[in-house]
Amino acid sequence: MAWPSRKEGDKMRPEGAMRKTAFATAVIFTFCCGSPTMAQQGGPTNPKARKTFKEAVGYAQHHADQQALDAFKKADKQDGGKCATCQAEIVRYGTEFQDWKAAMRAAQEEVAEARASRDTALAHYDLGYVLFEEALNKHNAEIFTQSHEEFAKAIAAAANFPDAWFLDGRALAELKADDAAKAEFAQYLKIAPANDIDRERAKRYIDDIQLARERMAPAFAVTTMDGQRVSLDGLHGKVVLLDFWATWCEPCREALPNMKKIARTFQGQPLVILSVSLDPDAQKWKDFVAKNGMTWLQYRDGGFEGPISRLFDVHAIPHTFTIDADGVLRDEHIGDASIEGRLKKLVAQAESTQTEQHQAQ
Repeated sequence: MAWPSRKEGDKMRPEGAMRKTAFATAVIFTFCCGSPTMAQQGGPTNPKARKTFKEAVGYAQHHADQQALDAFKKADKQDGGKCATCQAEIVRYGTEFQDWKAAMRAAQEEVAEARASRDTALAHYDLGYVLFEEALNKHNAEIFTQSHEEFAKAIAAAANFPDAWFLDGRALAELKADDAAKAEFAQYLKIAPANDIDRERAKRYIDDIQLARERMAPAFAVTTMDGQRVSLDGLHGKVVLLDFWATWCEPCREALPNMKKIARTFQGQPLVILSVSLDPDAQKWKDFVAKNGMTWLQYRDGGFEGPISRLFDVHAIPHTFTIDADGVLRDEHIGDASIEGRLKKLVAQAESTQTEQHQAQ
């Protein structure tokens, strides 16, 4: 049996939010574009619920997220709490908006309706995820414990479930059960695909479990304009400045001289700048970069719905994120903010750590 998965990019929280379910996404696509019936795919069967569900899909497609959440809740209620796709979307949107009650109810409905072991594993994972995010938000050890219990049930239903092992490790780390947390991360490494984005992160957690309790920036990997494959965890030991921008954004163009100054000032030091363009036109982006001498790493995400923009929950640009040498998110700014002073401190810390490591060798 293939392992269950919740691995697709979505909104950012400390180390990323819940990945949007592939199942739910596929159902919404099917509803819009035809093919199997909604009943076969977990959509609503009640006629009123089907109509409301269609409205919810429309809201989602137009990024009216709060309206989408409300409509999915209504559709699920009209369907007697039987709409699996609605429930998955309520979990996702409810967690995003910190509507814990709605997200919890939907996840509990998933658990109640699950029959096959895979569905049971996914349902308990969703409930564990909601609890985990709520515990992070409220700094509540009791809720972390409940989260761990749900992940354990997911693993019991489907042991070959990398996402559940990984998040259970994080829940246990928050509970200061460090040896148990390391064991979960080690098990995750045994079964996760070789290209899983969280593999390097798990290794680092095993080496330094305190990192699992930090506000880590979400793991990602991109291929830059010059063909380099760059991952956040691969930049461990260097400060990372993520710069979201676009050629059509006047404030971004106005901020460019400052970004070029930062690139010059920190040249040769442990700082990596990665500019993430929201341009839809690849050639226009490439021409602008070349014309303006933007010599640091460049990646095009294509818009606010691009995977990296969604991962970091970017809704306005220019938008920068400052990530320290351990991958911990330290600063976030919208607009042309003065960040050079903060970068100097973080780069100095990175250099000091590098010196200590060389001396210890």
